Amino acid sequence: MDELTERVKSKCLELGFTSAGVAAAVELEEEGARLRDWLGRGFHATMGWMEGSAVKRTDPRLILPGAKSIIAVAMNYYAAAPNGREDGCGRISRYAWGDDYHDVLGKKLGELRDWLLGVAPGSEARAYVDTGPVMDKAWAVRAGVGWLGKHTNVITREMGSWVFLGEILTTLDLEPDPPAVDRCGTCTLCIDACPTGAIVEPYLVDSQLCLSYLTIEHRGPIEGDVREQFDGWIYGCDTCQDVCPWNRKFETTSEEPAFLPREGFVSPPLEEWRSMDRTEFTRRFKRSAMKRAKLEGLIRNIEIVLGAGDPSGHLPPSHTTQE
Repeated sequence: MDELTERVKSKCLELGFTSAGVAAAVELEEEGARLRDWLGRGFHATMGWMEGSAVKRTDPRLILPGAKSIIAVAMNYYAAAPNGREDGCGRISRYAWGDDYHDVLGKKLGELRDWLLGVAPGSEARAYVDTGPVMDKAWAVRAGVGWLGKHTNVITREMGSWVFLGEILTTLDLEPDPPAVDRCGTCTLCIDACPTGAIVEPYLVDSQLCLSYLTIEHRGPIEGDVREQFDGWIYGCDTCQDVCPWNRKFETTSEEPAFLPREGFVSPPLEEWRSMDRTEFTRRFKRSAMKRAKLEGLIRNIEIVLGAGDPSGHLPPSHTTQE
């Protein structure tokens, strides 16, 4: 490994990332073909921005002209608390128990970018955390950080799939790592456990059936039999990760305090949260990834889990801000 690449990886660990790797900034031909197939089958549902940025997503040099390397990082967010169903309580995906990962990783990647520009004056670098037209999972695999599981989450040998991903696009010519080897083997536990059958085949998810998409990204009513499969999930779904043998064997509590569960987020009291108005929603979810669902979406999800009210995404007057 050349000296600069070694320094870069050491800096990543120093900043608190749990793993890091490097990939050459080239066109993602195979991954791009899979993306086009996924889009062509309508599996992106209402996420139109995926289609609009498809070309840029497959070639980092269209984002940063002159890019030569991608620094891919992963950060463990696992919290050792049970995420089972309790009477009167809901379930939230582990990634949203603590502070918003965009903020936490974004700050660290900003520091890494500034450090890079300091050690290599004249170079250029851009940082991304699940933002912009960048294929986070593809670069994590290319950089050897982890492989793409059959549930489409990246799995690392050290921590399983309980990781956030981010990357730096840079004009520096760093030494690339070999891509990660797929170690899922013949296992299909994630596919078998998916409550809605959203993993339609290995490595392929139909967002229209996925509870994570439906409870977070989808706006408006949720219709059909899928409502019967919520099993307490009001924000996201961890079922495919909970059954993964790699997670059961290697999951380790995160050392990042920002990812520790907020009070009430592991088993949220549904009736209490159901009565929130906009003022309370803004206060409770400040610096939380759960803002993404918006108040309308969260109340809709709670209504579906409770089997009460109108699961349409339209708020009754009692949920508006009280003057």
